[in-house]
Parts: sequence; structure tokens; C-alpha cells
Amino acid sequence: MTDKPSNSLKGPLTVLAGGICIGFAPIGLRLGLNDLGPQAIAFWRYLFAVPILLMLVFLIQKRKPVKPSPLIILAGVFFASDIALWHWGLSLTTVANATFIVGLGNLGVGFLAWVVLKERPSNVWFVAILVALIGAAALSLGGGAESKGVLKGDLLALGAAFLVSAYILCSKMARSLLSGIEAIFWLTVTELIVSVLWVRLSGESFLPATLSGLLVPLFLAIVVQVMGQGLIISGLGSTPASIAGVLIVVQPVVAAMVAWVLFDEAMTGLQFGGCALILGAIWLAQQGKPRTAPVRVPSP
Repeated sequence: MTDKPSNSLKGPLTVLAGGICIGFAPIGLRLGLNDLGPQAIAFWRYLFAVPILLMLVFLIQKRKPVKPSPLIILAGVFFASDIALWHWGLSLTTVANATFIVGLGNLGVGFLAWVVLKERPSNVWFVAILVALIGAAALSLGGGAESKGVLKGDLLALGAAFLVSAYILCSKMARSLLSGIEAIFWLTVTELIVSVLWVRLSGESFLPATLSGLLVPLFLAIVVQVMGQGLIISGLGSTPASIAGVLIVVQPVVAAMVAWVLFDEAMTGLQFGGCALILGAIWLAQQGKPRTAPVRVPSP
């Protein structure tokens, strides 16, 4: 049975809304670094989100969560490691640089989906990804010398980009086995466990100096983890991975504009042009549907 025309945009719009929420992630991290280390912020983000998501599972599914699939656990490992590298890199480079480089992973997922899921992107998608890359580069590099960032931070963000591609691909495959809310619940549980290891490896303290230091992680848990990541995972169930990857590139647009206001990382005319190109790429990505071959995912 095919989706009704009125519902054809529901999945992509859900992913886009999630991308907008995710755009606040680097903002929250910057605000929270006065009280906690970057890895500890991620830990508390997941910890606050788990009980909220568990409650939502019971409210929506009317039962306890089903057993997680290996794919969703693997996706959680990839995502937690992605966030760990990104948080580390973001503390060393600018918001625009870090979000642009990690955004390369969002765009690259289309090629992975083509190879693994036999989900060949439409011809329009190739144009959209080129426009998105040009726009993201203009957004990141158009602010002058002060926005170039530090090489070490950029390299860490590049590592995160590879991990985010694998995360989206595994999540897309896992959605055939789990509902959206159960997928994000098990993702977050896995991410919480992995984040403990990252905090230990970094040598950071788990606790802030004062309780007010937990306000930023609580904000990230609600807006970024529950709303942002939750909307993306839900939308992936009915959105081709290649298109979802382009939609999530709205994240640096949101991050850069908010960073301009909060951190005085002023945007130039070139950066505004980059934002326009990214938004144009998002529109273009919706103009064609990829050709998809049936994908058989082994049962857990």
C-alpha cells in the first residue's frame, strides 16, 4: 500500500523539524562548558532523556519497550562516539566549522544507502548535495580568518562525520524492526552506556560544581535528544536516507544564526548566501524520489 499524497511529506518534514532542534546542540554545549566537560555534558544529556523516553514508550505503545535489535545498539554506539568526537572538536573550533564538517557525514549517508540499501538517489539529489556542500562551505568558511578554527578540532569533527553516516544508516535499517519511540529509547540507553566510557577516558568529572550546571544538559536532553533525535529517527521510517541526510544539513544554519546572537560569531554576506543555498538544497532534495530495491534485514 502506498502513502496517500497528503502524507508524502510527513516523514521528510519530521526529519527537517528534528534537524532544526539538533541545531541547538552546539549552542547548548558552548553554554555548558563553564560547568562541565564536553563528554560529561553528553552523559547528562542522555541520562535526563532516558526516563522521559521510557515514559513516552509506555504512553504511546501502551507496553514496555520490546527487545532492542543489534542494529539499533550499533547505531547507538556510532552516535555516542560521534557526539564524543564532535563535542571535543567543538571545544577547539568554531560552531560553524564543527557543524559544517559533521554535516559532511549527513550528506555522505546517501552514498552509503546507495551501496548498502540499494537506494539509488534521484538525479536531482546529486544537484541538491552539490548545492548543500557549496552552501555549507560558504557558511563555515565565509566569516574570515577568525572563523577558521583549529586544525585539531576540525579533524575531530571529520572523524565524527564518518560516524554520523554509519549512525543514520543503521538507524534507517533498524526502523523496520522497531517503532520510532522505541528506537530512540534504545539508542539513548546505548548512548548513555557508551558515554560513561568516554567520560572516564577523558578524565572529566561527572558532577558540576553546582546544581545549576545541570540546566544546560537538561535543555539538551529535551530539545536535542528527545525532540531532535527522536523526530529524526521517527521520520527515517518513511524518508529515504539520502533525502534525510540533506534535510539534516539545516542544522548548521540554525547553529550559525543562534551563535551569531549568543557568541558574537558574526555572519557575513557570504555566510548568509550559504544559508540560502542550504535551504535551496533542502527544497531540491524533495523534488525526486530515489529508486529503492527491497532490503532484507535479518531478525534479531
